[in-house]
Amino acid sequence: MPTRGSRDGARRAFLAAAVRRPGRIGAVYPSSPQLAGALASVVPSHGRPTVVELGPGTGSVSAVIADRLPAGSRHLAVELDPGMAAYLRRTQPGMEVVDGDAKELTTLLADRSAHEVDAVVSGLPWSLFGEAGQQAILDQVGRAIGGGGAFATFAYTHTLPMSTARRFRRLLHTSFDEVVISRTVWRNLPPAYVYVCRRPRTA
Repeated sequence: MPTRGSRDGARRAFLAAAVRRPGRIGAVYPSSPQLAGALASVVPSHGRPTVVELGPGTGSVSAVIADRLPAGSRHLAVELDPGMAAYLRRTQPGMEVVDGDAKELTTLLADRSAHEVDAVVSGLPWSLFGEAGQQAILDQVGRAIGGGGAFATFAYTHTLPMSTARRFRRLLHTSFDEVVISRTVWRNLPPAYVYVCRRPRTA
């Protein structure tokens, strides 16, 4: 369990990133343990899987993934914000932090000889990307997980009526053969739900 000091440090890092680059931080608060657990449910708990996080932020989901991963696994995190990446390197020493853009995911993974990915977990602020940007990232995710992996991401319940949220849901359904939507995770600020996607149509 995170200590009060680690939680305070995460909040400071999160707020610093939001102030530094407000156009890239879509959340109002780091993910709760309940939301982190729902996202990490796609991570295999046996074998030696390779798991990728997109937009790990302060590492609230990273810590849950690390607890779930068996020994010998590989945990990579793609983070665009340099300050956040530096914070993750200090606080998540077992994770390979990759400075880069999720739109270049397959290249970033190939550069690190990560050719088979079992799961991709995303904390990206989808509402901040246009449709072309969303599709580009989803295509990259699909190529990364292939036919046997899983992809998990989330959205906030208050965005459901918005056209951008409806568009993103349509993109998920056109990009993946299976899209499962979780129950609302009320113990999150704000409440959220999780998409779990499998069998990408680009694989």
